[in-house]
Amino acid sequence: MIDWRDAGPPDADALVTLARDSFSETFGHLYRSQDLAAFLAGHTHEAWAAELADPAYAVRIGEAEGQAVGYAKLAPPKLPIEPKGPAIELRQFYLLKPWHGQGHADALMAWVIATARARGASEIFLSVFVDNHRARRFYQRYGFLEAGSYAFMVGDHADEDILMRLPL
Repeated sequence: MIDWRDAGPPDADALVTLARDSFSETFGHLYRSQDLAAFLAGHTHEAWAAELADPAYAVRIGEAEGQAVGYAKLAPPKLPIEPKGPAIELRQFYLLKPWHGQGHADALMAWVIATARARGASEIFLSVFVDNHRARRFYQRYGFLEAGSYAFMVGDHADEDILMRLPL
């Protein structure tokens, strides 16, 4: 069972570790070690603490047996998009692999959509790695539509991401 709650500044260290671990678990095998290290270095206590203290951000963290195992982050849009109205960006959505396939991602997505609506967004944007078929199917199940492409940088390596949009 995962206990979900809103994250705050005291969760910065747990989210640094979870962000690094979840990205490495999912994508680490794709990159040169120096590119992965450069990307992961961006997840610092200071950066997370600043976002968690900023009311423009909303972060949900899930814990099981005292350990952080999943999270989602909503933030002001920074992707190269053209919103049709008030928009929010789903910057990160991760659940460690032992927790896949048990409905936990659905609970987290319900929070994402409800929070976006509560903040007045009329659409949610995200980017997803072109070869992350599991995530793409998940987002499509919720009605996210392809809205372009995006170069997602991991160190000096550019990944092809798909931009997706969910009208609310």
